[in-house]
Amino acid sequence: MNRTQSLLRLSAWTLGAATLLAAPALRAQDAPPAVDPAQFSACLNELKAAPAFSRITPATFARATDGLQADPSVLVLLNRQPEFSMPVWDYIAVLVDDERVADGRAAHARWRDALQKIEQQSGVAPNVVIGVWGVESNFGQNLGGRPLVQSLATLSCFGRRQSYFGGEFAAALRILQEGHIAPEKLVGSWAGAFGQTQFMPSTFFRSAVDFDGDGRRDIVDSVPDALASTAKFLQNAGYRRGEPWGFEVRLPAGLDTSDASRKNKRPIDAWRSAGVMLADGSPLPGSLPSAGLMIPARGGPAFLVGRNFDTLYSYNASENYALAIAQLSNLVANPGGSVAFVTPWPTDDAGLSRAQNRELQTLLLARGHDIGSADGMIGAKTREAIKAEQQKLGMKPDGRAGQKLLAALRRG
Repeated sequence: MNRTQSLLRLSAWTLGAATLLAAPALRAQDAPPAVDPAQFSACLNELKAAPAFSRITPATFARATDGLQADPSVLVLLNRQPEFSMPVWDYIAVLVDDERVADGRAAHARWRDALQKIEQQSGVAPNVVIGVWGVESNFGQNLGGRPLVQSLATLSCFGRRQSYFGGEFAAALRILQEGHIAPEKLVGSWAGAFGQTQFMPSTFFRSAVDFDGDGRRDIVDSVPDALASTAKFLQNAGYRRGEPWGFEVRLPAGLDTSDASRKNKRPIDAWRSAGVMLADGSPLPGSLPSAGLMIPARGGPAFLVGRNFDTLYSYNASENYALAIAQLSNLVANPGGSVAFVTPWPTDDAGLSRAQNRELQTLLLARGHDIGSADGMIGAKTREAIKAEQQKLGMKPDGRAGQKLLAALRRG
């Protein structure tokens, strides 16, 4: 079972890109539930005798759990659906901006030798590995800060899907027992993803690689290990050497797109015969044998995507997420390219880059809103401030950061 299957399509807000995107505001009724310490202690005693923990020594279990307290806040995140729905153009705008492209090209240059060796071993293109790294943790700058042992122990004893999280808890303890990651370094998302490219603990044992040869599979502090492990994951998912993920296309007038889906793959010759061209009007290349038509937003950009796009999707079950990695990987490999697609998104109020988010927050701070620092992360306080300003301006008070609001505040 791969990571996507085991996570049962947890939202992209909860993993990888969650470290780069602020989570939706909590409602008053979303206060963490009370948990019984005695019940938690009894549950831990039962877990250490469970089959999943058969490889874990009593000493390892005791070191990790003696005095451990449950973290009920993870139960809120487990049960809550995002309240703030992010349109695809907002999602892509914040994950693939000029800053991240520049950082990606710098990372590509810095780790060029390692990436070339990784490609020789796995077949995964360096720019694709860089794309995953950039979207998952902003090249190691946002790894998440929740202790995995505490989060996974809590999720193993309370809430839904305790059996699944129990397996991940056991895998996390095995990571500690084998000395791959120091206890203080085993931190990440509330759901248990950790490291430079946000692996779940069970994924670690399927895909983590000791690329630097120090005897540890350290995907937290060893960039070569993390990049090679990412490539191994994609290789295991069926990545095809030398194939592109796909490309933006131009559709002929009248083409029936009612069955458009990345899953409905057809030979590239069939798409040519139907009149589909690259977005710039040139013929479809032969580097992709078959592809499915993906249209994230009707009236917006269209894409033909192949098997390698599916491997990106398998990393975190979201087509928008996979598209962000794909576009970032393209721009890393092609200096001078625009972060925008050829066909614009079907909106008159495009999303903001991180630099524009910081400018927006600076303008809100100047208007007296207590939102913390201008960090480019649109969180709950920033959204409340946005709503207040939208009301003053006669705009729909939806808390969304967009180009129209930014322009209005600039004028103000």
